Amino acid sequence: MRLLLIADTHVPLRARDLPARVWDEVAAADAVVHAGDWVSPELLDDLESRAARLIACWGNNDGPALRARLPERADATLDGLRLTVVHETGVAAGRDARMSRRYPDSDVLVFGHSHIPWDTTTETGLRLLNPGSPTDRRRQPHCSYMTAQVVNGQLADVVLHFLDK
Repeated sequence: MRLLLIADTHVPLRARDLPARVWDEVAAADAVVHAGDWVSPELLDDLESRAARLIACWGNNDGPALRARLPERADATLDGLRLTVVHETGVAAGRDARMSRRYPDSDVLVFGHSHIPWDTTTETGLRLLNPGSPTDRRRQPHCSYMTAQVVNGQLADVVLHFLDK
């Protein structure tokens, strides 16, 4: 199962649309995971119509229209892998231990908010992934997104992809 991980798209405030390369990844993915800060319900409409499966939550920049359609926390089981999606996880210091305590029944936690790519595994085995942003690099050298595979209930082949902005 092929996954596309994105967050902090901020369409149309930071970009008119997702980059073409990201739309190509949407078409190739078995599931798209979006960790919030959509800004516009139209992007949600587009992803819902184009993604084979969408697992998503709202972020702090998402207004009532998006919050009415998306949960603050999304959970899914993909081929035995327990996935949780949230927008915010707080400061980086102590994140691994905090998230392990908060999500003891998850195998993977996908989050956003910082626009900073993140890939760690906690002492309890929880994998923490932040794909950055495909449209707003902020203080990062590149915009980014992640792809991954789920194979027999295990996360594999996690790749951080950089985009020229």
